[in-house]
Amino acid sequence: MRGLMLVFTLGLRSPQQHSADPWFGPDKLQHFFASAFVQSMGYGTLRAMGAQHRTALVGATAGTVVVGVGKELHDRATHGDVSARDLVWDAAGAGSATLLLVRTAR
Repeated sequence: MRGLMLVFTLGLRSPQQHSADPWFGPDKLQHFFASAFVQSMGYGTLRAMGAQHRTALVGATAGTVVVGVGKELHDRATHGDVSARDLVWDAAGAGSATLLLVRTAR
């Protein structure tokens, strides 16, 4: 719930600012695939360390959230633009990786 509140809070910008941040820009694919990669690598690392399936998924998701939100906080500190749309694409990438991991886990 807090994560959703953060996404909506970060997304409160004027319409002019949203037009500079399209839903389907090239950076959105980078967010999607980077988050899918972080999710997959986090899961694989935790499983290799002996974590159970569910624990590894939760840990990988937490790590992916930290990386995604950290990137947006870095953007805010360096050039002032935080993008809730980037976070949505981060979540989509992490979610897609999780679906694959759930389907293939043994």
